[in-house]
Amino acid sequence: MIKMTTGAVRTRLSVCARLLLQLFYASPLALFIAFSLNVAAPHAPAQKNKKKPARARTTAAPTTTKKTPSATAKTITVRTEPNAVIWFDEVRRGAANESGQLEIAKVSPGRHTLRVRAAGFAERTLSLLPAERGALTIPLTRTDDAAELAFQQAEAARDKATTDEARRQVAELYRRALALRPKFPAAHVGLARVLLDLNDYEAALAEIDAARAGRPAYAEASAVEGRILRATSETQAAIEAYERAIREARGFQPEAHTGLGLIYEEEGRHAEAAAAFRQAVAQLSDTEPVLYELLGRVYERLEKYKEAVAAYEKYLTLAPNGKLAPAIQSVVEQLRKQAAEQDAPPLD
Repeated sequence: MIKMTTGAVRTRLSVCARLLLQLFYASPLALFIAFSLNVAAPHAPAQKNKKKPARARTTAAPTTTKKTPSATAKTITVRTEPNAVIWFDEVRRGAANESGQLEIAKVSPGRHTLRVRAAGFAERTLSLLPAERGALTIPLTRTDDAAELAFQQAEAARDKATTDEARRQVAELYRRALALRPKFPAAHVGLARVLLDLNDYEAALAEIDAARAGRPAYAEASAVEGRILRATSETQAAIEAYERAIREARGFQPEAHTGLGLIYEEEGRHAEAAAAFRQAVAQLSDTEPVLYELLGRVYERLEKYKEAVAAYEKYLTLAPNGKLAPAIQSVVEQLRKQAAEQDAPPLD
């Protein structure tokens, strides 16, 4: 009786989780990054006439370096313009508060990249050396670049678009930026994300091609390509795109790890799905609670009930008032009983 109830709840969770994952992907992880998480329905009908040939790739382009204050802390506190959006290793980590400050915790050793964007200012990308930790002040410069300003307007509007009409308006903002600056890879990727939301897969893939023409090795473009191909049921091509994204990002691409996890789960490869979701969780540093629901779900299917409980409880800790919280709490109670049964000594 417990198993049937768990399965029913899990089905409802699956639908909710995928809806939340759409929101996660709406903001690139970045990924989220999104995880991110703006995807078409995971089981959208196949578009067999819209397959694209494999694309050639080259090595990733270097980022601009910038000297900033040094510290040995494992946390970085960015000080910049109020409400500036901040990416860390191409994963969107949030926006600065009204004082222009955002803390990034759990920074691993080694080099990292930091990208900062604020409305009305020129975007900045910096390469951080291993010793550059602690408080980093990132001043921005005002810009009158019409293409940059149109792009910023499109990005802000995409975060808020919840209807197809709003998304079509966002697409026009991206096209305005591209009319002013045709070689604008980030604008092509942003437009591809919107077109994916509108289920215009062929046009979305064309924007990915255009982005790569200006930036041949582009991890975010490859991750979005994977999502488009997955939406059209081109599973193997989607896997290849996600794996390419991970290579281009030197392993750090939570949007692609999440995409791979979803494909593996759909194919019944639950152990591989769990590994992919764990990678995404580690790279997003607990900024996307829905990943713990995905991880808990595959642990259930592996009958690793203790691990499933731990994953679901982590979701509840991070999002106690989340939309999935009531259903997950119900699942947790049942899984605890199943875990106890697994641990019980066999009857003689």
